[in-house]
Amino acid sequence: MLSNIWVFAQGADGAPTSATLELLAKARSLGDDVTAFVLGEAADLAAALGEHGATKIYATGDLGGSLPGAAVASAMHAVIDSGDAPDIIMFPQNYEGRDVVARLSVKLDKPVLTNNTEIAVDGDSVKVTTPVFGGTQMVTTTFTGSGPYLVAFRPKSFVAEAVGGSAPEVVDAPVPDLGATGGASVQAVHVEEHSGPKLDEANIVVSGGRGLGEAGKYEMIETLAKALKGAPGASRAIVDAGWVPYSYQVGQTGKVVKPTVYIAAGISGATQHMVGMKGSKNIVAINKDKEAPIFGVADLGVVGDVHKVLPKLIEALQSRA
Repeated sequence: MLSNIWVFAQGADGAPTSATLELLAKARSLGDDVTAFVLGEAADLAAALGEHGATKIYATGDLGGSLPGAAVASAMHAVIDSGDAPDIIMFPQNYEGRDVVARLSVKLDKPVLTNNTEIAVDGDSVKVTTPVFGGTQMVTTTFTGSGPYLVAFRPKSFVAEAVGGSAPEVVDAPVPDLGATGGASVQAVHVEEHSGPKLDEANIVVSGGRGLGEAGKYEMIETLAKALKGAPGASRAIVDAGWVPYSYQVGQTGKVVKPTVYIAAGISGATQHMVGMKGSKNIVAINKDKEAPIFGVADLGVVGDVHKVLPKLIEALQSRA
């Protein structure tokens, strides 16, 4: 067991993000003390972070428009310099996580491993597992030298689990003077509106691909997803074609999802797409090409035209509503 592990913690709508809770669960299995390092205020998050295993919280407080990556990395560096250095700092593999860990890596002159899916402690060694070549191979890297070791993990790599802890101590971690970097600030934040669950948090995901034929047919995907109380997704092909926004993309260069049910409609199953969804518990593939690679990972395959199959599914679901 390690003595101290930090988790870069984020919140949304007054609650910790799912990625934060997943990392806390893994950190608890590796270390005696787990510290959540919060971007912003911690008051609304403290109880939930404690319930999921955090024994201490550092909070930067209101960043006042400063660039989050620069501010949090500087605050972390200052705490480490003061003598409270962890063995490992775990980050989510998202925009803010990548930004902070990259800046902190430079400040500490330490290497960073990103895009990981597993971490283990073997005696005095810390080993991290990373998928490569589109997820077809796994590489295990062992850290050497002194910490802190910096690691970022894909969403859904671990399972969040509450342990019933109490709200931990919250310690201020003020942001030092950022110098020239402090001259840059966030001017506006644009959040894409959506109804229903978020793509990477949904229990059911319905994704469409080129087999739909044209952009207008994507409406079937959205209708089916809504009927199932799930989230719509997409292959890279139709995102590149401009049918749907990038935020819908599932795959190596999009979002990694692990829902209970993943429905792939008109998706052939390119390697880069399957990297993003093959961890789903149940995969349903609908494609008129019986040789499509997607059937190789599907739990249930429907060889048929999506233009005939999807309307029937939608009709059946709506008749039960």
